[in-house]
Amino acid sequence: MSAPQVVTRIAPSPTGDPHVGTAYQALFNSVFARQHGGKFIVRLEDTDRNRYDAASEGRILDMLDWLGTVWDGLKPDASPRQEDEFGPYTQSQRADLHRQYAVQLLESGAAYRAFDTPEELDERRKAAEARKDSYLGYDRRDRTLSREESDRRAEEGEAFVIRLAAPLEGQTVVRDRLRGDVVFNNAELDDKVLLKRDGFPTYHLAAMVDDHLMNVTHVIRAEEWLTSTPIHQLILQGLSWSEPEWIHTPWLLSKGGKKYSKRRGDPSVEDFRKMGILPEALLNYLGMMGWSMPSGDDGAAQEVFSPAEMVEHFTWERVSLGGSTFDVEKLRWLNGKYIREVLTLDDVVNRVHAFGAEQGYAEGIAKDTYFRAVVAMMLPRFETLAEFWEKTTYFFTEDYSINDKAVKLIADGRELLPRVRDALAALPDFAHDTTEAALRQLAEAEGVKPGKVMQPLRAAIAGTSESPGMFEMLEAMGKKRVLGRLERVLEG
Repeated sequence: MSAPQVVTRIAPSPTGDPHVGTAYQALFNSVFARQHGGKFIVRLEDTDRNRYDAASEGRILDMLDWLGTVWDGLKPDASPRQEDEFGPYTQSQRADLHRQYAVQLLESGAAYRAFDTPEELDERRKAAEARKDSYLGYDRRDRTLSREESDRRAEEGEAFVIRLAAPLEGQTVVRDRLRGDVVFNNAELDDKVLLKRDGFPTYHLAAMVDDHLMNVTHVIRAEEWLTSTPIHQLILQGLSWSEPEWIHTPWLLSKGGKKYSKRRGDPSVEDFRKMGILPEALLNYLGMMGWSMPSGDDGAAQEVFSPAEMVEHFTWERVSLGGSTFDVEKLRWLNGKYIREVLTLDDVVNRVHAFGAEQGYAEGIAKDTYFRAVVAMMLPRFETLAEFWEKTTYFFTEDYSINDKAVKLIADGRELLPRVRDALAALPDFAHDTTEAALRQLAEAEGVKPGKVMQPLRAAIAGTSESPGMFEMLEAMGKKRVLGRLERVLEG
């Protein structure tokens, strides 16, 4: 009998900014599924109605689309959404199914009704804290209710939740692909809520029901879910369902060694997108988090690779469990490497201009020969698409600022600048070789080093001492623009 088709999934919650962790899990789930000719599905876990953000749902799908992620099942670009026979892939639309299986767990004795009010639970929690109890889970008082009394109270309309009846003794063993057997003492497990008072399931129940009904074979998710896995195993056992293979990937860490978190100020995927990080570079960097490509002939692991190359070489044996520190500067470096070494100049030109249009930088700026020349000159000088626009204002407008260092350079060279203007005005063209020869000849005639000529000129026409090569810049800007700027500086 052949093995079942590999099916993986991610299940993000639409509660805010698309998280880097979602992109991280999407990459590993997608790579593993594609490697085995399987399916990778995206399911929206929106059952937490208090934190649900309708706009976030579209932003998550847009993020995955921007990253170039291909998934099965739910198609976000169709209206109405097209879904295959395993859908819907929005969890709140499956609430009737979840309630059906909550009742099945109740009938089998694997779960029970609990009628405690939120106020009663809060009062007991505070009392337990005052006693300095080490374990503040549910006290299980309604677990001892007879089935007759539980049914009667429910029929009379008393509000309740359905809780898992976790075993009180023994152990639950989670067999994790990366960690081996992880043992949990059942006495330390909580009777988790499976169905809330509002009739919506919690993640614990809904995820396991949907994983089973969608034929998920491998649950690849963040390490933080490892401690919930015994609860998930018990739910599956209570429904007489087989387990998927559990694979809990190592945490993404911030520089301080804590879990990467938007709440602590770590950038979201949208933040990286606004910075002008390329989706290919972000995926590449996430692939380096906790996993490495095989070493090349020089003994060093390959740092630049595509998802397709990752599919070709991926093995779980190359995953390190220590947790990887997410270094934004390293991501910027990798992004710059893509800009300079991976993409063609035409592609960079298109990406830079499209980003500028999207972020409001490129209004009125044509993607013409001049723009292409500016991008080509700036290639060594920017690592993100936003950085290009921040550093090139003077190329596209006469309303550019002159920084303090440039002001000083202009002041120091004010006696020379009129002769620089005259030398440039006399030239027949502004070709690289023509301007270089003229300016070097001027420096020699004045008895100064070339820098004494170039620095105030650069400051005057760019407003900064940091710019591309002088002669390339003069050629691109052209005679009229350069002389006009020199005149304004000299008049000022």
